[in-house]
Amino acid sequence: MDKRNRLLTASFAAAVTLAIALPATAQTASAPLKDAQGKEVGSANLMQTPRGVLINLSVKGLPPGEHAFHVHAVGKCEPPFTSAGGHFNPDNKKHGLMANEGAHAGDMPNLHIPQSGDLTIEVLNAAVTLDKGKPNSLLDADGSALVIHAGTDDYKTDPTGDAGGRIACGVVQ
Repeated sequence: MDKRNRLLTASFAAAVTLAIALPATAQTASAPLKDAQGKEVGSANLMQTPRGVLINLSVKGLPPGEHAFHVHAVGKCEPPFTSAGGHFNPDNKKHGLMANEGAHAGDMPNLHIPQSGDLTIEVLNAAVTLDKGKPNSLLDADGSALVIHAGTDDYKTDPTGDAGGRIACGVVQ
């Protein structure tokens, strides 16, 4: 693992560690993920924490390798999933976890899918909330979606990270 990936992994591990002491009635949401043929390929359970939204993602049968994982701005998942719009970006920042002017609120680390095609992982996104009425809420008027891309996010190319097509999508509900 190169220095950049170690830094990103350490940053998100630290963020997950901070997401403790949840209130008994934490806000939650879910997003069933489907591929372009309509086959269910996973699910995500989202929970509001004091430090952001904790996303528990479980996928199965996806192509092995590194894949970009983003929150997209519109709660629609009609193949080829362009209906989900661009990355969730209420603050109009540049794309990329490594961009000086970034990152989008929807930017998250790449997923590393093993040869089995199955992965379960938790990711904390500190830039979003499930609290309705806030500008960075995933539950705004047009909703939001979780999208897995065919390629990797380079963490810097604006506006998409050069992540390629969209292979799975789930509306946050």
